[in-house]
Amino acid sequence: MATVSLKKLFKRYGATPVVHGIDLEVRDREFIALVGPSGCGKSTTLRMIAGLEEISEGLIEIGGRVVNDLPPRSRNISMVFQSYALYPHMTVRENMGFSLKIAGAPKEEMDRRVAEASAILGLDHLLERRPSQLSGGQRQRVAMGRAIVRDPDVFLFDEPLSNLDAKLRTQMRTEIKKLHAKVNSTVIYVTHDQVEAMTLSDRIVIMREGHIEQVGTPDEVFRRPETRFVAGFIGSPPMNLTDATVDDGALAFAGGTRLPLPGHFKANVQAGRKVVFGLRPDDVYPTGHGIHSGEVSDVHEIELPVTVTEPLGNETLVFAEFDGKDWVSRMLNPKPLKAGEKVKLSLDLSQAHLFDAETGKSLRA
Repeated sequence: MATVSLKKLFKRYGATPVVHGIDLEVRDREFIALVGPSGCGKSTTLRMIAGLEEISEGLIEIGGRVVNDLPPRSRNISMVFQSYALYPHMTVRENMGFSLKIAGAPKEEMDRRVAEASAILGLDHLLERRPSQLSGGQRQRVAMGRAIVRDPDVFLFDEPLSNLDAKLRTQMRTEIKKLHAKVNSTVIYVTHDQVEAMTLSDRIVIMREGHIEQVGTPDEVFRRPETRFVAGFIGSPPMNLTDATVDDGALAFAGGTRLPLPGHFKANVQAGRKVVFGLRPDDVYPTGHGIHSGEVSDVHEIELPVTVTEPLGNETLVFAEFDGKDWVSRMLNPKPLKAGEKVKLSLDLSQAHLFDAETGKSLRA
């Protein structure tokens, strides 16, 4: 069983806390992504699991065994770093088998494991090359192969694709997903890229300032964000968010705009409550030029001035001024729009979100 359990895990540098007592249970063979802005504590958490950082307080269990005081080599984990960390004077074969050689594994076993890993990653034709003769994507595959040959309980990835260009990142995401299906091991993957997190993981752990904001499947964190932070962080473009006050069955905005209070919030918000209203760009679309994400039962139309457009081929992102802020609308079946032109937008309020203005917590029942 390659479960990973973090219990009240703290990390402090002197008096400065960077990870604040987090709890997390990673299931056997699960792919978990830790995601969040720079400085949120995700890489520090990964390094504590690996044994590269001492923990300040709490417990780390791998496969039911407490590993707090075990060195990295005794935790049966393999780590793939942002930098490939390959030995330049060694061939691909030698790089992949080096950890087994150090461990004193027989040559026959080392050759067998390297052959198995290279077959999984399509590296057979590159085994005699040196890192300088490889592309960035090939080097990253070698780094993954070096991790595979150790047959670890847990794979740890620390932003492994951040040094690659956009096309290679897309290709390598596919490679990593195939790899997980083949080796069927537990994976903990750190990234600042939400697309990587959404496309690769079984569950996403969203971190902020050393705390866990939400844990859920990609669909759960996208469709039912538990906090304003998660709503604004997950999604590209992110959710449109604007402050409002509940007033007589409506949402009143500072600039004088009023919208009907979405029906699914009427039972649990009171008049006078300060809230943050949120709606994803997919649910704000120029009338007749969008596809709604759910049953359209609560649509409100509003006319707003266009500030800028971003044509993307099969769709256009339309930025329109709403209550003094730019709201993003996704237009399918694009038509030309000019800055300053007024456009009628359909707001699918059945997909709306409300968050408490003070706590940032979702008000969805």
